[in-house]
Amino acid sequence: MGRLVLGVALGMMVLGIALLVGPAGLDAGGVVTALLDRLPFLEVETSLSHRELTILWEIRMPRTVMGAVVGATLAAAGAAYQGVFRNPLADPYLLGVAAGAGLGATLAILLRSRGFPSIPLAPLAFLGAVVGVALSYGLSRTRGRSQRSATTLVLAGVAVASFLTAVQTFLQLTNVGTLREVYSWILGRLVTVGWGDLYAVLPYMVASWLVLVVFRRSLDVMAVGDDEAAALGLSPRVVRLVVVAAATLGAAAAVSVSGLIAFVGIIVPHTVRLLAGWSYRVIIPLSLLMGGAFLTAADLVARTVVSPAELPIGVVTAFLGGPFFLMVLRTSGDLE
Repeated sequence: MGRLVLGVALGMMVLGIALLVGPAGLDAGGVVTALLDRLPFLEVETSLSHRELTILWEIRMPRTVMGAVVGATLAAAGAAYQGVFRNPLADPYLLGVAAGAGLGATLAILLRSRGFPSIPLAPLAFLGAVVGVALSYGLSRTRGRSQRSATTLVLAGVAVASFLTAVQTFLQLTNVGTLREVYSWILGRLVTVGWGDLYAVLPYMVASWLVLVVFRRSLDVMAVGDDEAAALGLSPRVVRLVVVAAATLGAAAAVSVSGLIAFVGIIVPHTVRLLAGWSYRVIIPLSLLMGGAFLTAADLVARTVVSPAELPIGVVTAFLGGPFFLMVLRTSGDLE
């Protein structure tokens, strides 16, 4: 419980800093009173001007909240994949989920440009993500064996992600008119999100969180192996199907609004393991909290480090995640 309280406190602190920092400086006291004024049955006078309130509620707040929920979702999905596949390197990016979702979102953007403006991003991104993880999971079956090794799973995921990315690149090059929009989306961005984007994907993410939290104890049982889990009365096939579907749903929804933000699903769960141990009863909820704080902090860096310009947030997470991934690969030992 103490760790969860600490995680909540860390998340709140990062969210508060993200609301205050930006090209237009906002008074901390004014932001606090503006937030309190939105609480039910509470009226508080704020020192912020109308312009500053607009910046707070229409620009910074949706961006900050979206960064938090996307980070939480990607981190929890990464932890879930690592648990269900018993693979410390599994995450939405490496297993082809993000690439599949990216291909689906690209198709949605192209269809919108061809006269179908009502085509939604999230469902097509989810379908692409399902195809990506299904291909990775199926191709990781070694010949003559039903078990999937960690190494072949990662290699299959890399191959599938490369193929789906190649298809996406082909679509971009044959539809130059939408190249800028797709390219901006691929690099990862939160700068253009609004409350409408958040409301559109939040139900998918919340559903994913709930399923992963409910099944976190099952992931601990799965860690001992399929045969042992079955002997304890658990159905590994059902658990794997439900957890993968839930993690994919959340990751697809997150990617559909934020673009391809890599390595969150590796950095955060492994950091949680170092701090709080290997039980998924703790890893899943703490990954949700720390994932939100991590991506919010990464977005804060993205919009301030080269101010007044902005870095794509995917560049920041890749800069941190590349060396982190190599460290995990080096220290994980035998992945089987």
